[in-house]
Amino acid sequence: MKNYWRRLLNKFIDSEENIPEGIPVSDFKHAKAFRKFKISLKQLLKEIIFILCGIFAAAFGLESFLLPNHFIDGGATGIALLSSGIFDLPLYWLILIINIPFVILGYNIVGKQFAVKTGLAILTLALVIAKIHFPEVTNDKLLVAVFGGFFLGAGIGFSVRGGAVIDGTEVLAIYLSRKFGVTIGDIIIIINVLIFSLAAWLLSIEAALYSLITYFAASKTLDFVVEGIEEYIAVNIISIKSEEIRMMILDKLRRGVTIYKGERGVKHLEGKDDIDIIYTVITRLELNKLNTEISKIDSNAFVVMTPVKDTKGGMIKRRPLH
Repeated sequence: MKNYWRRLLNKFIDSEENIPEGIPVSDFKHAKAFRKFKISLKQLLKEIIFILCGIFAAAFGLESFLLPNHFIDGGATGIALLSSGIFDLPLYWLILIINIPFVILGYNIVGKQFAVKTGLAILTLALVIAKIHFPEVTNDKLLVAVFGGFFLGAGIGFSVRGGAVIDGTEVLAIYLSRKFGVTIGDIIIIINVLIFSLAAWLLSIEAALYSLITYFAASKTLDFVVEGIEEYIAVNIISIKSEEIRMMILDKLRRGVTIYKGERGVKHLEGKDDIDIIYTVITRLELNKLNTEISKIDSNAFVVMTPVKDTKGGMIKRRPLH
């Protein structure tokens, strides 16, 4: 077993460092490669856990809420649910068949690794639905719509966090947006309008309306899972009192800052034209406090705020008190 892991590590070193086979490797490169290997392995395990959580959450939402009550969602899952209700076909076969073209498309426009993970995730979802039977929770239509969407959206969100999708509509939207020059959001809306219009015609208007609630619950849960609990805001601050503002952010908000060296657009006859631009990332809940403190220091400060989807590294968490 020890020799197996050593051979695996040597292959990893050769692939990372582009070292020809048979050439001896130094201890330093072994240590460096082992560190990279541990990071890659840890990331892989994290992705597997996310994808498995997503699969079971989605399967629970489908079997315990949506499928027994003939509700649908948007995207490929919605097409599978609609087809299952109309033609009385097994849902797991429909999920596999409908998503096969999206997996192939994902291989062509995203990459091999994404396609493999997505294909395995969809296959596992189909197997879980076929082999594990979750109990029906409720017949209340509103609860079914809300919580069915919640668990399905959480399942899709966890899968996205793991680097895969269990609903291939997003892949199709990416492809069509590149081909026709429209936004991904617009394409997803058009696809879902067609699905829900078909549901209203084939099932009933009431079922389509409840399914819309399911879709909104799923999409909001998906955003919540992918983007996290805290919404981050990136703030750029331009002020002649940049040093005081910098110390305020460090001491009162206990956030990290980055200083850009800038130059005034309007040239001054007196004084320096150079100016420090402060960049920091805070949560939305801290935004009001930041604006208040900036106004106390410099009411004429120019502040630019932009939303941030995700963050990694740096002083994102609050700095400890001294």
